[in-house]
Amino acid sequence: MTDWYLACAAVLLLTLAGALWRVAQGPHAADRMMGAQLIGTGGVAVLLLLAAAESRWAIVDVALVLALLAAFAAVAFVKAISREGRGEPEADDGP
Repeated sequence: MTDWYLACAAVLLLTLAGALWRVAQGPHAADRMMGAQLIGTGGVAVLLLLAAAESRWAIVDVALVLALLAAFAAVAFVKAISREGRGEPEADDGP
């Protein structure tokens, strides 16, 4: 079962290459943020698989911290966008 966990972690790491490309090349800030969120989610999954494969359960704490940081990054992004006036419906002057 350990080999299966490690193989799944390797596949997840390969898929994160696409997210890195999106963060680097993304045409919009939202695309870059979604890529960063995918990296955070994939990182948590890889860490949890490694914790199960190695039976080192302290890695789960690191995965939880990474999940919290990814959530805070998403909140900070939304707040930054709303300050620019692109995310608040009240900011629209309308007809």
